[in-house]
Amino acid sequence: MNYSIGKFSQMMGVSIYTLRYYEKLGLIVPVRRDNGQRRYSENDVTWLQFIKRLKATGMPIKEIQTYAELRSNGDSTMPQRMEMLVIHRTALKEEIAKLQEHLENLDNKIDYYQCCLKGFSTVEFVERQ
Repeated sequence: MNYSIGKFSQMMGVSIYTLRYYEKLGLIVPVRRDNGQRRYSENDVTWLQFIKRLKATGMPIKEIQTYAELRSNGDSTMPQRMEMLVIHRTALKEEIAKLQEHLENLDNKIDYYQCCLKGFSTVEFVERQ
């Protein structure tokens, strides 16, 4: 199935401007009709979903560009692409660990306030932990 830029934009939840920007960066390369109209395929759907997931994990657009370039060079670049993803996964796990620590600190402070509001003293709060 082929989609116009408007339909593809709507379907994927990204603006037409973003699609044009991604095309300018070389992230997505739609087929062009003789009249110049962009046409997007099911492969483009899958690829853009992956780009969106990479962005959602915090991968910088420059790294996504590098990944896209490698992808366009074919299967021989699979080791490099996998290494990029492994490195990004490691960084993401580290970020999750930091966020988990921040969450625990917030939970502790909330517990402290709840104890204070229930009439416990600071000493009683520390002893309860």
